[in-house]
Amino acid sequence: MLGETFKVTADELKNIFNVRLAPYLPANLEKVEPHPSGWGNSYTFKPFTGREARPEEPECYWEDPKLAYRHVDKEAGRPEAGEDEYDLREKARFFLSEVYRQARIEWRNAAHVTELKAVVKDTGDRWKAHSQAKHAVEAAFAYLRAPEAAKEWTAAISRLVDAQDAYLAAAIAFDVRAQEIADVHSRNFHEYMLGCDEALVAAGYPEAKDWHIASDDYYGKNYRGEYDPHTIAGQAQTLIKEHDAHVAKVSRLSGATVGH
Repeated sequence: MLGETFKVTADELKNIFNVRLAPYLPANLEKVEPHPSGWGNSYTFKPFTGREARPEEPECYWEDPKLAYRHVDKEAGRPEAGEDEYDLREKARFFLSEVYRQARIEWRNAAHVTELKAVVKDTGDRWKAHSQAKHAVEAAFAYLRAPEAAKEWTAAISRLVDAQDAYLAAAIAFDVRAQEIADVHSRNFHEYMLGCDEALVAAGYPEAKDWHIASDDYYGKNYRGEYDPHTIAGQAQTLIKEHDAHVAKVSRLSGATVGH
């Protein structure tokens, strides 16, 4: 049995991949070379789309005399392999497993990216609309501190309310897309998965680094009808509450006479 580490000569590696494994390797495997770290091999594949069948080792490869287990030799009526031959077979089976393990990782990441391309749609426009709406509500709130606001307090408050409504609506609209993106990310979870930003860049959206995508379980309202603060809609609700509390306190302390 192979240990956790084992040595393979260049000639053995050539024999393993060019002779023993050739009929069983993934069709899009392009290159096999020693890993830069000095441990194991690095495998290069033509890009997956994620729409192919999941890469799996071909069935019954172990019946091949160049890869067979000892008991299969006996069952087939062949002489049992010697130590050197069987050592090569074990190494070959190990590498076949490694090739397909890496292929599955790349295939799953490709599927992740392909799914993202289908759901991103107008997320960028929605993020821009949210950012503009947030800027507008911040400007409307900041104006309340200007001396001019006292002369038109009711109108200034009305404009703030309109800006708040537009901001929350834009935040909710963005979160609709953000939740779809988060759902794709969650569905494609695996140990070697691409990060959300990395996957979005691979899907052709480098600007996504500025988008705020929360974990999929943060989306939706709670029993009080509030959005989670991890989401953009939740952040909008929090800011609006802070504005409302400030305006209410100003009105209370001023006797609601400002502007009258």
